[in-house]
Amino acid sequence: MSIDPSDPGHGHSAAAWTAVTIMLAAFTIGTIAFFFELAWLVWASFGLLIVGVIVGYALSKVGYGVSALPAPHGN
Repeated sequence: MSIDPSDPGHGHSAAAWTAVTIMLAAFTIGTIAFFFELAWLVWASFGLLIVGVIVGYALSKVGYGVSALPAPHGN
């Protein structure tokens, strides 16, 4: 596989990693809460999922997204 210099490195940024980590934790908590029939915690984890989306968007807008990364060097 060759490196395409026009590819911005989809998802390889602090914003993406932070958002995915928060959303993965929310999904895990929600799944466990659903198993134990804790409806309030299921809805709280859904709220945390939305927070993950907002944090990822905000971080990308303040410069931690893919567009903030330096362009890869071709060999």
